[in-house]
Amino acid sequence: MRLLLIKTSSLGDVIHTFPALSDALQARPDLRVDWVVEEAYAELAALHPAVDRVIPIALRSWRRRPWSQASRQAWAAYRASLRVHPYDLVLDAQGLLKSAFLLHAAPAGGARVGFDRASLREPWASWFYDRGYAVDRQAHAVERTRSLMAQALAYTQQGRGRYGLEIDPDPHWQGAVWLLHGSSWPTKLWSLAAWRQLAQALQEQGQTLVLPYGQADEEARARHIAADQPGVRLWPASGVGALAAALAGARAVVGVDTGLSHLAAALDRPVLALFGPTAIERTGLYGAHVVHVQAQLPCQPCRQERCRIQPQASTAPCMAALSVAQVQSALQDLL
Repeated sequence: MRLLLIKTSSLGDVIHTFPALSDALQARPDLRVDWVVEEAYAELAALHPAVDRVIPIALRSWRRRPWSQASRQAWAAYRASLRVHPYDLVLDAQGLLKSAFLLHAAPAGGARVGFDRASLREPWASWFYDRGYAVDRQAHAVERTRSLMAQALAYTQQGRGRYGLEIDPDPHWQGAVWLLHGSSWPTKLWSLAAWRQLAQALQEQGQTLVLPYGQADEEARARHIAADQPGVRLWPASGVGALAAALAGARAVVGVDTGLSHLAAALDRPVLALFGPTAIERTGLYGAHVVHVQAQLPCQPCRQERCRIQPQASTAPCMAALSVAQVQSALQDLL
């Protein structure tokens, strides 16, 4: 059976799709999946054994310049890539208008399916489907995708989900504690002073630390945390495959709600997740060795990128309420 899967982004959403693929491969050993995903995550998507072919796209750049020659050529190449194989089923696991648009470009043949109208954040996306399936909107993102896949492929979902990634750890990075300090949401960030205090305490315990960074603001933050601390190593921006191999050998991970924290959980690493504005029940880390730390404030979870209570604060109140001592204690229990 050949399935065309549409799940383009973000990093966390891509990672949350892996358990559904593991379920499907176990239920249908003949399954072969072609996965449409943003090019930044193509290398990661290819690590799952159910994935036969990755179809990378650059939807964000297409949308910025839709009528440019480069965008038109890329769109033509995308449509041609969908004609390499006939599909038994085309599944939109993203459930947005943009992903439904990508699904609609698939050639006629296999049914186009996705969430039903009541299960979608953008209900109009359901107009593009031949069939829609009801999935609990309050369930965890991993379980929502697992349920959708099980209904679409007509098998019974069983037990806890498994990521099923095939990654060999990079031996040069074995045994370190990773501090995942960056996020695109200001409200998810822990303070620089707290990170520095935690890093110093962990070094005094003999831990080797790794701080990754991508964008310029993340690099500045990483260098500030690592300043005058010789036991801290920096991981500059690189391919997600190399990063996953390095992270797979981590002794433990402390991270905010960011895609890399979800990747660490998928790699079965012990992860201490610092949560503020987002809901653990719906988008928390999903893994066997995960501990969440979250302050209990009346405004949580607000699910807001910007704090409305203290908009001028450098650290949102929900993250500032997480003390270094609290994080240290939870990490010691995890280790």
